[in-house]
Amino acid sequence: MNISDLLILAQAAAPGQPPQNLLVTMMPLVFIFVIFYFLLIRPQQKKQKDHEKLVQAVKTGDQVVTNAGIHGTVANVKDKTLIIKIADNVKVEFDRGAIATVVKSGSDT
Repeated sequence: MNISDLLILAQAAAPGQPPQNLLVTMMPLVFIFVIFYFLLIRPQQKKQKDHEKLVQAVKTGDQVVTNAGIHGTVANVKDKTLIIKIADNVKVEFDRGAIATVVKSGSDT
């Protein structure tokens, strides 16, 4: 007889105990899910929405930084891509999602 058999017998040997309420049993699991939602899921969703707004608001003349750390000025805006001027006569096409931050808006100049 191993220890798991003893545990099963010990649980079955308590005939006087009423069965536990399902709500009480599931409460810790629900509580953990609520904590995960407010500490992990909700802030990530908010951050993603803010980044999407930032990317959609990019316009020609904005100074941006890409995820790769490349600084440049937006030369042209397309539907899914941006053409960024890095230096004189150097333009690179990036996906809109590659924009990390807008350093200076084109209207601020």
